[in-house]
Amino acid sequence: MGEVVQMHFTTVDYVIFVLLLVASAGIGLFYAFSGGRQRTTQEFLMADRSMSCLPVSLSLLATFQSAVAILGAPSEVYTFGTQYWFLGCSYFLGLLIPAHVFIPVFYRLRLSSAYEYLELRFNKTVRICGTVTFIFQMVIYMGVVLYAPALALNAVTGFDLWGAVLAMGLVCTLYTALGGLKAVMWTDVFQTVVMFAGQLAVIVVGASQAGGIAEVWRKATNGSRIAGLDLNPDPLERHTFWTLGVGGVFLMLALYGVNQAQVQRYLSSRTEKEAVMSCYVVFPCQQIVLCLGCLMGLVMFARYGEDSPLDKGYVKTNDQMVLYFVMDVFQDLPGLPGLFVACLFSGALSTISSAFNSLATVTMEDLIKPHFPNMTESKATLLSKGLALAYGLVCLAMAYLASIMGSVLQAAFSIFGMVGGPLLGLFCLGMFFPWANSIGAVVGLAAGLAMAFWIGIGSFVMRMSVPTPIPPLNSTISPLFDNMTTTVMTSLVSAATAKPRPTGVEALYSLSYMWYSAHNSTTVVVVGLLVSLLTGPMKEKELNPGTVFPVLGTLLFFLPERYREKLCCVTPLAYKPKEINTQPYQMAKKDRNGAANCKEDTEDKEAEGERAPTEEDELETRVIRPSCQLTDHTVQETAM
Repeated sequence: MGEVVQMHFTTVDYVIFVLLLVASAGIGLFYAFSGGRQRTTQEFLMADRSMSCLPVSLSLLATFQSAVAILGAPSEVYTFGTQYWFLGCSYFLGLLIPAHVFIPVFYRLRLSSAYEYLELRFNKTVRICGTVTFIFQMVIYMGVVLYAPALALNAVTGFDLWGAVLAMGLVCTLYTALGGLKAVMWTDVFQTVVMFAGQLAVIVVGASQAGGIAEVWRKATNGSRIAGLDLNPDPLERHTFWTLGVGGVFLMLALYGVNQAQVQRYLSSRTEKEAVMSCYVVFPCQQIVLCLGCLMGLVMFARYGEDSPLDKGYVKTNDQMVLYFVMDVFQDLPGLPGLFVACLFSGALSTISSAFNSLATVTMEDLIKPHFPNMTESKATLLSKGLALAYGLVCLAMAYLASIMGSVLQAAFSIFGMVGGPLLGLFCLGMFFPWANSIGAVVGLAAGLAMAFWIGIGSFVMRMSVPTPIPPLNSTISPLFDNMTTTVMTSLVSAATAKPRPTGVEALYSLSYMWYSAHNSTTVVVVGLLVSLLTGPMKEKELNPGTVFPVLGTLLFFLPERYREKLCCVTPLAYKPKEINTQPYQMAKKDRNGAANCKEDTEDKEAEGERAPTEEDELETRVIRPSCQLTDHTVQETAM
């Protein structure tokens, strides 16, 4: 085993890194001092609901393309081959379902927080449970996502660890607290371009040094890294077509369907149509990201073959291996290592800025406004900015905690993955099953979280009890979906593949990490439905119109109406919400929006009986403007 090799940056590399920070901060300052100057909560938290399709879609892409994912995907493909590429098959349903199910429900209810939906559908207790779970999930995660890439960078290049963490954390806090959601989304666009540029540079230079892309492919084929279609249905197998293509759908739904960071972007769109279109635009972008990660892994294999820097002892972990490869490829090209580091930290910035903004939103909308309904708009906006700033400082504190946790870093990643599935189950329970009640929702969420932590911790303990783990399978993170799964989850199952098939509880612990989200969300739905049926299911007339997606009504169209009514399958989604109790959240906007609210109520009553189900639906999705009146021009413009 060789000594750990440390390479060093040139001045040009540091300049490029600093330029990334300056540009990101500049975008934040621009939106802090232009337009409405972030004077209202609608502008600060929801970007005035005025964003177009392009920034929304690129921001959706950047939010969960974190730095650890950029390091994880190539090392995954280098170690195990291109089987991972079949995850792209899950993107079809994983983005179509949010586009045509979740977005219409959330958008037509005119929400600010995804968890407002839970109160409209169930009650305030369920809303608070969902909000607290989300806050726990994001706070644990955001410090780690900042610290982990900085640690890898420091180990390989000697790049100052806390200098990088503090610079990133403070710049991100600055532009998030000053510029609001608009700044976060436009910096995401800029950072997405940087991410693509950094990865492309590595692939182009690496492939040319290896003798061209054809030679890369030939070496990968000879090294058995080009995987075929594996149709093995065994859920304990780490990666097969079914675990990636079907299990991946649930991971995608947890990310793009109900996660507040993404829902907030949909709701910031000018119209429902643009929100749906952003899902369609992000689909090819996700495929490109996946292909870039796979190609980088193949180029790495073409360069090192089976003699990886990890095996030689030049680096200690797989994520460091990718950085070592980048520094090795670019050693005679000053500036390009800096570009990849900018790419890497663009991933970290886009993830944590989204975390700050979404945490500020749910804290404000779900925990503060309901208790202070008479708060003035200026105070609410100032408090929102203060919350974004506070969460930024919490992120730095969590990064410090991550530095002293050591091996518990893996557990921190897994906590994020454990929570995503149960939250998806909670929203599915409310949206697809009309008879589910609030008791069923709370008990179901608790059961889902208990199941998630039981399997997660059990897997971790089982993994630790294996005396000699197999080195090639000891991958550090599940690529691309590090946000939903973990270091632990990716490697937990690995050791089991060399042993006889586990049985009983061990089989549950050996479940492929790609099935975690599906398993945990299904637990919430099944337990929630059983408890609801035992405690008295909800009836059609008790439901807030617009809170249930009529999937059962569509599937059971052949039943007579009286039976469908008993199953609560009658009310279509396009039904006009009459009295959705959002009063506590509107009252906080009274000083600027009171007239608009009154006017909307009048228009709602006049249009109630004679609305066409097509064009009037578009009017239903109109945005609430910060002015005191909704002019004909405004309504017409937002309905386009």
